[in-house]
Amino acid sequence: MIGAVARSAFYELLALPLAFTRVRTRLRVPRLLLREPVGAHNISLRRCLIQSVLSGGVGLLGWFLAMLSVLVLVRGLAYPLVAADGYETSWGGPTLAGAWLVHAALGALIAPAFVAVIALFGRLQLRVTRTVLGGDRSWWAIPVALVLAAAGGLFFVAWVHQI
Repeated sequence: MIGAVARSAFYELLALPLAFTRVRTRLRVPRLLLREPVGAHNISLRRCLIQSVLSGGVGLLGWFLAMLSVLVLVRGLAYPLVAADGYETSWGGPTLAGAWLVHAALGALIAPAFVAVIALFGRLQLRVTRTVLGGDRSWWAIPVALVLAAAGGLFFVAWVHQI
């Protein structure tokens, strides 16, 4: 179970660089990494571009969530180093020990949740590749990937503005 989640999350993180590779590589990686073959069906330049855009958009969102999971984990575990004197009004405050405990617990809970979401995105990447390049008839994969890519872009812009 954990191995499958890790492979799916790794496949999601590979989706962005795979979006710029040859079609044979895009079809071979799911077979090697996830042990799920993707058969080629009616491959054209249009289909390759659609798959590249969708994989790239969702892949960027996966990398952003991976960065946030590392950030929340490091910030939670190293809270006294990150927030030198701002713990009086923080969660778990007014003592440093309470603030550190709450931030470490939140980091330890949120980071695995983000990894699970990244693994779900990896399964979506597989479905998108099968739909666009493999001839699978999963009509829902393309709109879901479009919505996730757009929502990820909006989430990134909102996150940058709050820094």
